[in-house]
Amino acid sequence: MSDSSKILVGLVGHPNCGKTALFNVLTGLRQKVANYPGVTVECVESDLRSDLGHPLRILDLPGAYSLNPHSEDERVTHDVLLGEMGAELRPSVLIVVLDATNLRLHLPIALEIRALGYPMCVALNMMDMASATGMKFDLGALEQLLGCRVVPTAATRNEGVPALAEAAAAAIQPQFDKSAVRWTPSTREQIIARRRQVEDILRRVVVSPGHPAQLTAQIDRTLLHPFWGPLILLAVIFSIFQAVFNLGAIPTDVLDGLVSAFAAWTREKLAAGLLTDLLVDGIISGVGAVVVFLPQILILFGCLLLLEDSGYMARAAFLMDRIMGRVGLSGRSVLPLVSGFACAVPAIIGARSIQSPEQRLATILVTPLMTCSARLPVYTLLIAAFIPNSLVAGIFGLQGIVLTSLYVAGALSAFAFAALLKSFKLTGSSGYFLLELPTYRLPSLRTVYRGLYERARAFLIRAGTLILSIMVLLWAISTFPRPPADATQSAIHYSLAGKLGSVVAPVLEPIGFNWKISVAMIPGFAAREVLVSALGTVYAVESENSEDTSQLTERLKEDWSLPTALALLAWYIFAPQCLATFAVMQRETRSLRWTVLSFGVFLLLAWVAAFFTFRIAGVFV
Repeated sequence: MSDSSKILVGLVGHPNCGKTALFNVLTGLRQKVANYPGVTVECVESDLRSDLGHPLRILDLPGAYSLNPHSEDERVTHDVLLGEMGAELRPSVLIVVLDATNLRLHLPIALEIRALGYPMCVALNMMDMASATGMKFDLGALEQLLGCRVVPTAATRNEGVPALAEAAAAAIQPQFDKSAVRWTPSTREQIIARRRQVEDILRRVVVSPGHPAQLTAQIDRTLLHPFWGPLILLAVIFSIFQAVFNLGAIPTDVLDGLVSAFAAWTREKLAAGLLTDLLVDGIISGVGAVVVFLPQILILFGCLLLLEDSGYMARAAFLMDRIMGRVGLSGRSVLPLVSGFACAVPAIIGARSIQSPEQRLATILVTPLMTCSARLPVYTLLIAAFIPNSLVAGIFGLQGIVLTSLYVAGALSAFAFAALLKSFKLTGSSGYFLLELPTYRLPSLRTVYRGLYERARAFLIRAGTLILSIMVLLWAISTFPRPPADATQSAIHYSLAGKLGSVVAPVLEPIGFNWKISVAMIPGFAAREVLVSALGTVYAVESENSEDTSQLTERLKEDWSLPTALALLAWYIFAPQCLATFAVMQRETRSLRWTVLSFGVFLLLAWVAAFFTFRIAGVFV
């Protein structure tokens, strides 16, 4: 059956109600699930799992507190349900996902959707957590009051999913006319009446309110304390970056050794020639230089996934809200900026949840300064090569301290840039910040595993497609044209890459960058981590000894000074070396002027930061 002939089912609900987790188990996809609001910012569509027995398509809509849109993500849900984004995206039936532990907050949107007249069923999600607190419901009474089927579910445990699929299929009304759906903004009197209706439903449906989450409240007294809370947050962040180096060093070194051994074996087994040079110098040395950092990237993401699934990331956002307001950003800016530690692209899209257009623009403009995971291979390569693996105060690793400092420098730069925008009256008042704090829970190992699997898969696909393509191209321009017969320098000096490096070098020489860094930076603008692969290829091609397969870190230590390495680290705090980020920025702001201006500003900041770092470090080294 073709996709166009399948009935479209829309998933609707508040942020943090488990809607995306239900989407994953209904469809078998592994979309990111986080235990804090604001993760889903675009519509995601997929077929219902075949073993559930129904020819349905599932559309995961952005989280919305109301059908009256106050932000871009709520606007998407509003427009889809009213057909303003096209008939092909308009569902024929809805699954309204409610958090069983917080019906008072979640029921109003179910009543709003019911008033639209859509065929619907309700997924009473997180029933496992509700039952753990002693809550009990009269599901029959709730079905009667809502006028639709109510299915208890626990998405993270895959419970109730077959019954929910049956309920969605049974709710389909072939005669339903979607074009007849009309909506008008609720008046104050209607909102008050709806709240009274919710209280009446709760009195008739909740059989046992259960006991409150006392453990969560007790933990929050410490973690949300105005003094201890921020200190604990800093300690958590510091511990994560210590783990990245201390736990990731061994597997990274093992992978590095395997890549070098594989390169040597390949050169030994194949006849000398251009094909062998391409395989060894271009593909193995280039792509392998990035792949070796996979363990450290997975450790970073694993820690973040554990924090997300436990509920702590929402507390981190709450703690940062006061700082956000002082620099002219909305409290809702916290979530996009925090997700910017993973990747700036979805972080910029996540800014749609910000109500104020001015504050949304400011958040988008500062997001590239947050240290994304693509910078991690660059940071770890340079830190491993130039920062000794010594202990500070006999406890803390110096390499981990330097890595933490780079992440903190990126965040502080983002706040400083936001404050500068505020001084130019770009942003308005911070407004209110509505954030639902979830109950603490033990992280689901299944969820963490899925998240790590998807990130490893995405990283390797990126290495095998984008980075591989760039490395082949870089190898080609680093190899051709061939050197003349009377050449006195290594072959790469006579290549197109060598000539390009010579053109760029005068601009970068004042900040301590040699021509090899200049060559590697050119493809590095496609994606930040490409710099590592580019350096691997450049140094492999430049080597006149075909048997030389020494590790990249050793070559850098021989060729660079410490001030050069520190200057490159400073460069990467600000450098706009990710074209995808600025492409998404242009799409979200609909402004080429802001995109080009921000690119130029970040490039200038990177040069200035590298210049002063190189000059100051040169005085002391």
